Amino acid sequence: MSLTDREPGTASIPPEPSPVTRRSRTTVADVVRALTEGVPPIRITGYDGTGVGPADSGITLTVRSERGLSYLITAPGDLGLARAYVSGDLVLDGVHPGDPYEALRLLKDELRVRTPAVTEMVELVRRLGWERLLPPTPPPQEALPRWRRLMGGLRHSRSRDSTAISHHYDVSNAFYERVLGPSMTYTCAVFRSGQDTLEQAQAAKYDLVAQKLGLRSGMRLLDVGCGWGGMVRHAAREYGVRALGVTLSAAQAQWARAAIEREGLAGLAEVRHLDYRDAPRERFDAVSSIGLTEHVGVRNYPGYFVALRDRLRPEGRLLNHCITRADNRAPHRSGAFIDRYVFPDGELAGPGRLIGEIHDVGFEVQHEENLRRHYALTLAAWGRNLVANWGDCVGEVGAGTARVWGLYMAGSRLAFERNGIQLHQVLATRTGPDGRSRHPLRPDWTP
Repeated sequence: MSLTDREPGTASIPPEPSPVTRRSRTTVADVVRALTEGVPPIRITGYDGTGVGPADSGITLTVRSERGLSYLITAPGDLGLARAYVSGDLVLDGVHPGDPYEALRLLKDELRVRTPAVTEMVELVRRLGWERLLPPTPPPQEALPRWRRLMGGLRHSRSRDSTAISHHYDVSNAFYERVLGPSMTYTCAVFRSGQDTLEQAQAAKYDLVAQKLGLRSGMRLLDVGCGWGGMVRHAAREYGVRALGVTLSAAQAQWARAAIEREGLAGLAEVRHLDYRDAPRERFDAVSSIGLTEHVGVRNYPGYFVALRDRLRPEGRLLNHCITRADNRAPHRSGAFIDRYVFPDGELAGPGRLIGEIHDVGFEVQHEENLRRHYALTLAAWGRNLVANWGDCVGEVGAGTARVWGLYMAGSRLAFERNGIQLHQVLATRTGPDGRSRHPLRPDWTP
């Protein structure tokens, strides 16, 4: 019988003020009651057989081991939850591990967290056992904390950026093929309607970027942070553009080169394994940056946009596509889960900061567009791909890493839906001192 049940025919007894004092040994259910208010929206059970929350919720969260409970206690918040979930010590039943979106939505909307009094927390831990305060070894998928990464160089140094990019993108090309689909595009798609397939939406995104840049046959395009070469190949194939892409991921560069050869685009498209700071110092007709700004560091925005400006011919166009905070007051650094498991050293700024930095290095911003809801749809599609290919994905990278991606994509989808984060495309020109930009009076692309 669980702690929330009582024998038939007995009177209902009001709970004592503190659940901790009822036993000589604290249970998992006691911990949940101490840290939450009211009834949880889902059933929460423990390895000790105790539970709390509605039995008919359809979703059950189970703390399967003492190690899982220690993860939760020693790192309160998203980091402890992530450690327990990635290690398999915390399990969600009723949702697929490749897409735990519905569980995250319920917890965000209906779980009310409380901070116990110090005396209550001390008693809780004392009865639980002081050994629970010894942090278990984190799962192998976890990156080092920020302070320990200093051994790999200062934040956003070339060596440290290379390590951070490798952590996320050099996981497995085969894994990404199954999650991202044939386009191998790991950035926000553009949906003309909710009925568009992911492939249609990714092609529409590349076409929108190409049109905003005014690409024409014979022009030269530099795509920084090019990933698996999606924009480079699209520009060469559809517009006859000579396109060069650079990426810090060796695995991405290898895959992109093979795709270029396979598609017969070697005469127009090229991908190099390079830091954007080492891209050729030539004057390109257009520069695109799709999903790189998140990795360069907000303090480095001036140098980043100067590097792009200096590689653009006068009157050329820049298209910067990146995730932003929803406002300009939010902290730049990501939360513990994203920083340790997904994008080490990643930073986001508000759209005002982004546009201001582009302006301040000499660009003239011509157009801005927020694609926030499109990214929610993109993430939902990736989640469906992960679910559909779960067995192969686990076989490729292991269950822990697959769980990281399921948790990350479901959480990010929720954040985009709730306007916690946004996705902005900013189009700018390298306008000359005489005011010439060659930008049309009205947009020359299809909105």
